[in-house]
Amino acid sequence: MNAVLIIDKPAGLTSHDVVNRVRRILHERSVGHLGTLDPSATGVLPLVVGSLTRLAQFYTASEKAYEGVIRFGFATDTYDADGEAVSTQQTVAPTLEEVRHFAAPFRGFVEQMPPSFSAKKIQGVPAYKLARKQKEVILKPVRVEIKEFDILSVDGDRASFQARVASGTYLRSVAHDIGQQMGCGAHLQSLRRTAVAEFDLTDAHTLEELQTAANGGVLDDLFVHPRKLLPRLPSVTANEEMAAHIRSGRTVNLPEVSKALQVKVFSGQRELIAIATRVAGTLFHPKIVLVGEPAKQPAGRSGTATVPAVRLR
Repeated sequence: MNAVLIIDKPAGLTSHDVVNRVRRILHERSVGHLGTLDPSATGVLPLVVGSLTRLAQFYTASEKAYEGVIRFGFATDTYDADGEAVSTQQTVAPTLEEVRHFAAPFRGFVEQMPPSFSAKKIQGVPAYKLARKQKEVILKPVRVEIKEFDILSVDGDRASFQARVASGTYLRSVAHDIGQQMGCGAHLQSLRRTAVAEFDLTDAHTLEELQTAANGGVLDDLFVHPRKLLPRLPSVTANEEMAAHIRSGRTVNLPEVSKALQVKVFSGQRELIAIATRVAGTLFHPKIVLVGEPAKQPAGRSGTATVPAVRLR
């Protein structure tokens, strides 16, 4: 099974929990996710299945969009609502103008300190594992890009926002830092991811919907159409001879996309078989082959049988 699937992650599950659930539902071991979500966060969690796990390398720097709520009055050790309070709770009611004023510097390129309870590695060990054992966690500020950060409304001690950020940005840290600047403490009350790269909530399905589709034998209806993947790369549809060359890792001539550096190669309309890179002129070499030659029956049996790939829809 080769597919890309977008799950609307529920609160309370880690991204790895979701992967394990999907493995059981699909009866497919090869499943990975693109971009970790905190357990308390919800929303868009793209999964790659089967040979399409090899596409993960193209999504390591993907832009992400969020909506969420910041609560003012006290900070927590995890910078979100799951943590323990580390300051005395204050009764505060900031105005919309005040919050927007303190949020304004958190746009563009900023130096950000990752939370101690995060997946950042310290000598190969995730920081959260050290923090849970109450061991010293020494992290360094990281330069991140916050492309959009808009405070939408304020209700009592809570402010709703929407954001668009580059990969590696912690909105928990943004909430914490704004609270520090305001002098009252703050943490991320809730967070929902609305988009990752070309995927958004309109593509997402719940785990319950996935289980129902699996039971009904209509999984293809939930998979992302392959022509939507990596929209920045042009597509080319290979004829039978060209597809055979691509599947075997051989260089092919693609004059119709001669100006592109990389292209998606399809066999038919829905089978993505490779990502090819231009090596010279109109010659392209497959950087990764996603679907190889169909398997044949063992020798001694009459005829040949192929194992069809599950095509994305």
